[in-house]
Amino acid sequence: MNKINMKEYGLNERFINESTLYENQSIGRIVSQDKGLYKLISEKGELRAQVSGKFRYNAAGISDYPAVGDFVMFDENEGGNAIINHVLTRKSAFIRKAAGTSNNEQIVASNIDTVFICMSLNNDFNGRRLERYLGVAWDSGATPVIVLTKADICSNYDDAIEELEDIALGVDIIVTSSLNDDILSVKKYIEAGKTIAFIGSSGVGKTTLINKLIGEEIFETQGLRNDDRGRHTTTSRELILLPSGGVVIDTPGMRELGLEGADLSKAFSDIDELSKECKFNDCTHTKEPGCAVKQAVENGLLSEDRLASYFKLNKELGYDNLNSKQIEQKKLNEMFKSVGGMKSFKKMIKNKKNIK
Repeated sequence: MNKINMKEYGLNERFINESTLYENQSIGRIVSQDKGLYKLISEKGELRAQVSGKFRYNAAGISDYPAVGDFVMFDENEGGNAIINHVLTRKSAFIRKAAGTSNNEQIVASNIDTVFICMSLNNDFNGRRLERYLGVAWDSGATPVIVLTKADICSNYDDAIEELEDIALGVDIIVTSSLNDDILSVKKYIEAGKTIAFIGSSGVGKTTLINKLIGEEIFETQGLRNDDRGRHTTTSRELILLPSGGVVIDTPGMRELGLEGADLSKAFSDIDELSKECKFNDCTHTKEPGCAVKQAVENGLLSEDRLASYFKLNKELGYDNLNSKQIEQKKLNEMFKSVGGMKSFKKMIKNKKNIK
């Protein structure tokens, strides 16, 4: 049987080097999940998998469990199924809060290189929502690209692009139409061994784009309802190898992504830069004298709506009245609380290095 070339599935030196920490185990990548059962791809092909009892015992929360896109270390049982023992360190991760009252975070998908934020040029178009998506995308570690879909039903989208240029600072914008073969504009961002994903409201054309990349109608498409709010059509997450190279992760849960951990410093980089000119380092941009942000609003260089959106998202994140350094410290504390804090994490990394 021919071996699978795992580099086509995104395996690189980063993960190969980390895998040497675990002897007598194989490396694979999670391609789908259904509750506690998984499918992974390895050199041997596709295997059914589940986590080991030791893994389950040591897991501190839902986010420790494998997710689609994870590289994992496994061995096989007598039945030929894979037993997952370790999840390799994620280079990027999309996170949402688990259902119910639990504060546990769930990894929706991981190790994504480029995320396409899709928004339709109809009633779905919403600059404030895009700010949220950009915050989540930047914090995940992936590089965002904005895809405006259904340009054929928009008589004039220049105004929309002009609005986005003030919001999506430094982010590429692609305009697509169902009447033309615009998939080439998306393909130029996809390389062999790289992983992509699409996020945005249901019904804006994500599935259509994925089907075009794959070259067949592998997923069911369904348009927007009369109120332009999408209907969910895909019910499982999958990682799929693209014929032209690269892999795509279909992520139906992305629409419900919360804001936990969103990186507003990049999504609102204009406000972040203005903050550096404020008279006080801990300026909240509300009542302080010498506030460069408020001055920018008065001078018409920054819109009141954008600043209001910034305040609203900061409040939802629990960053209200915190400066950038305090926000970063809070994020670090939240990030490493499951391993006993920042000091414990540094000690764990040091011990791993000594093993080599």
